[in-house]
Amino acid sequence: MARPRTFDEGRALDAAMHAFWANGYEATSTQDLCEATGLGRSSIYNTFSSKHDLFKRSLARYIELMTVPQIELLEDPGLPPLERIRVLLARIVEAEFEHRPEGRSIGCLTVNTVVELAGRDPEADAMLVRDQEVRLAALRAAIAAGQLAGTIAARRAPEELARFVNAVVGGMRVAAKGGADRAAVEAVAATALDALAP
Repeated sequence: MARPRTFDEGRALDAAMHAFWANGYEATSTQDLCEATGLGRSSIYNTFSSKHDLFKRSLARYIELMTVPQIELLEDPGLPPLERIRVLLARIVEAEFEHRPEGRSIGCLTVNTVVELAGRDPEADAMLVRDQEVRLAALRAAIAAGQLAGTIAARRAPEELARFVNAVVGGMRVAAKGGADRAAVEAVAATALDALAP
């Protein structure tokens, strides 16, 4: 008869997510995952079947934790559209400077995964593409609403501006991970907002 699990699977998943987030997929060993989760190898493999399966579940968990609040913000009818984008960029800055071991941010797990595994992990690629489509759709809708209200420049199509803002967010995260200071990352956000202004 199988022994019942004596650990919190959700807590173990969150711990693994943080290990992959800080170190990347390839640099996170099974031993690192054991230490992060407090589980033995057999428990990890019995529960998650493989390191890759645990990574996919960690990535899905991260996407849920990060994307849902961003979408809620971008769809918030209580804020003008340009203000939604300003708050989004401010939140990115805050997140990047909350925890900076050795003077560098740990970045964003989705951006880190694109940089590390793009084109080499079809399953992770598919997850990231779906996540990006959801975020781009919310950005597009907010930008279109701002253009209609005259508070966001209409020189470019909402799709183009959504991709621009998405690229700015990724660039801010990479810059912070590379060691850029807060003022530098805030300047990128301010420049993006200036570019959106009518």
